[in-house]
Amino acid sequence: MVSNQVLQTTLENTVKATGAAAAVFESTGKLIASGGSMPNVDPEVIRDMVRSGLAEDQNDDVMMSRCRDEADTVYVAVVSRNTPNAVMTLTLLHNQIEALAAAYKEKMDKDGFIKNLILDNLLQIDIYNRAKRLHIDLAAKRAVFIVEAAGYENVVSETLRDLPVQYPGDFFTTVDEENVVIVHELKENDPVKELRTYAEKLLGDLNEAGADVRVSYGAVVGEIKEVSKSYKEAKLALDVGKIFYADKKIVAFNNLGIGRLIYQLPLNLCRMFIREIFGEKTPDQFDKETITTINKFFENNLNVSETSRQLFIHRNTLVYRLDKIQKNTGLDLRAFDDAITFKIALMVVKYMEYMKKIDY
Repeated sequence: MVSNQVLQTTLENTVKATGAAAAVFESTGKLIASGGSMPNVDPEVIRDMVRSGLAEDQNDDVMMSRCRDEADTVYVAVVSRNTPNAVMTLTLLHNQIEALAAAYKEKMDKDGFIKNLILDNLLQIDIYNRAKRLHIDLAAKRAVFIVEAAGYENVVSETLRDLPVQYPGDFFTTVDEENVVIVHELKENDPVKELRTYAEKLLGDLNEAGADVRVSYGAVVGEIKEVSKSYKEAKLALDVGKIFYADKKIVAFNNLGIGRLIYQLPLNLCRMFIREIFGEKTPDQFDKETITTINKFFENNLNVSETSRQLFIHRNTLVYRLDKIQKNTGLDLRAFDDAITFKIALMVVKYMEYMKKIDY
């Protein structure tokens, strides 16, 4: 149903333009919008008019018109006979309400279609038939974005409300309690640049509205039937980003690096690998000083001098710590092969910890 606020605004604008007094009722007789010096109307009068099946009806005080959505009566427009331009006002109000109802229904139909599309709930023939009926371009290039909106759902929805106006052809919907899904139709010839720019604008608008969110997106697809593929990629990017790239607010499916591989490893294989590298003492058991030293050493590309400078310690102190790590793990972080092994192992541990939290 069209919101009461929209109907009230529509009615007020009509009344202001014509000088009449009018009201809108639900088919049950409930008053939902009114304007001007409108006489009281008994709800039973509205219900009788609906039951009669007449398109229009009147009595000594008012004129009434049935507003339909296809065959169903959704509203009854009522105008006072004792005000100027009553007939014209009733006609205008009737046409506006039916147009609003049709537009709202199409919007809801599109929302349902997009939800079922990204969740793979439609047969291919149904996808094409419904897309044509809803006037959705079948061959436009699209990509799916996911906004992790946990705790900010209302802010995100309100901020994205005018998205189809800014970007004709775009849709946004929700498929769970925490995430908002956007299907973006590409317009430019450089998809990599456009996707990044779009993600940055999304993030900027949402941050400005007070929502601290993360944005992920899938690869570009060329047909409407492939939108679900881009959605799955965006969802994978969101999960991988939370595990391995927590400092990034924008994560692209095509830029997941080694995190993509680790995310798809069986947990049993991960446990075997960690035991092989660390034995019984895993990295999460290292003290805070050791973890800080390791992370800073990797951040500075295994550069001892720069790492010791940023940690505000003597070079020999850093060498001592690295020697201690080598003694405990058998891996010399100053050696490229050992550093790679250690880095991958740290990422595997992060993945295992994330999966453990999900299980609980």
